[in-house]
Amino acid sequence: MTQPILIAPSILSADFARLGEDVSAVLAAGADMVHVDVMDQHFVPNLTFGSMVVGALRRYGIQAPMDVHLMTTPVDSLVPDMIAQGADYVSFHPEGTIHVDRTIQLIRSLGAKPGLALNPATPLHVLDHTLEYLDLVVVMSVNPGFGGQPFIEASLDKITQIRNRIDRLGKPIRLEVDGGVGIGNIRRVVDAGADTIVSGSAIFNTPNYANTIQLLRDQLM
Repeated sequence: MTQPILIAPSILSADFARLGEDVSAVLAAGADMVHVDVMDQHFVPNLTFGSMVVGALRRYGIQAPMDVHLMTTPVDSLVPDMIAQGADYVSFHPEGTIHVDRTIQLIRSLGAKPGLALNPATPLHVLDHTLEYLDLVVVMSVNPGFGGQPFIEASLDKITQIRNRIDRLGKPIRLEVDGGVGIGNIRRVVDAGADTIVSGSAIFNTPNYANTIQLLRDQLM
């Protein structure tokens, strides 16, 4: 099932001192979604931000879909406020919760779209009994915790395997790739089966967001 390719800049690489302005600028430059990396310095070795930032961006006027990626444990206690503050997608790691299916149901029951994020070493069998209940699968193509890491090449085969599973299921589940994706490899990532691209430093660390996003899209033509 073919879906349009979406570009979701990660605000982990944005200018925190002018976050609303920076996010508005990247959306005006052609980005499709806002990717929010929530880290707790426990599940991953970094501490970022919580639901207040999601709410602040909504109050600032950000209307684009907001894709919240929870790199936390526990998960369930954070979900309600993330959604109340404006998250459209909430993805989490199976290692971060005791009952994966219960967390998926919680996210959906509160009106958001659930996603499951798979670390580089997370086996695909976690999708055996969960894929049909998801709206998003996130392939971590770096080990989570920091922006700016190089892409793990073995992720390409993993992307293809998940794409095959999604296609067999026949549901419009998005396949997102997060970590180390830029102009030099976006073509290979999409050819492998991804339809949603998280790109942080590859966009926010450039002087012209519109030019960079266009260059990313040009690789797919």
